[in-house]
Amino acid sequence: MKRNHPALQEKVRRLPWRDIRLDHYEHGRGHHHDEIRRLRTASFAHLDYPQARQVLQAVRWRRDLGTGKLTIERIYLVTSLPPGAAEGIELAAWIRGHWRIENQLHHVRDRTFREDASKVRTRNLPRVMAGLRNLAIGTRRQDGHTNIAAALRRTARDHSRPLTARGLT
Repeated sequence: MKRNHPALQEKVRRLPWRDIRLDHYEHGRGHHHDEIRRLRTASFAHLDYPQARQVLQAVRWRRDLGTGKLTIERIYLVTSLPPGAAEGIELAAWIRGHWRIENQLHHVRDRTFREDASKVRTRNLPRVMAGLRNLAIGTRRQDGHTNIAAALRRTARDHSRPLTARGLT
């Protein structure tokens, strides 16, 4: 849930999260940081959001081992899953999978293509442009590129490369 639903986010944020049972706890170390993740789940009979059945609070404490800097991130998620349909460990894995997709696709669209700064906002054009950006990213990934910005710069130097890669020339 992002800040584009401020009333909903505020309603969810104000839930008595400290009184709600901890569904999942995970401690790990990697990439020069210590990390603790906690997940709590609350069921709703009614939430002003279509088909919402549960709300989750995921809190991540991350300490950089080099600098000692502590970062705390708290996010809220809404799901249509009925209570008991998934264990806390499964929900945590799904959340991590979502962020992997977010990092691989949406982050590239935001940073490389500056999608958030786009002036295309009417009718079907935003969806069409997102599809074209996804096509460009997917094509580069299929070619084995992990740095999409570098792959696009390389493609810009020879416009026939994407066509050749797809067998179209």
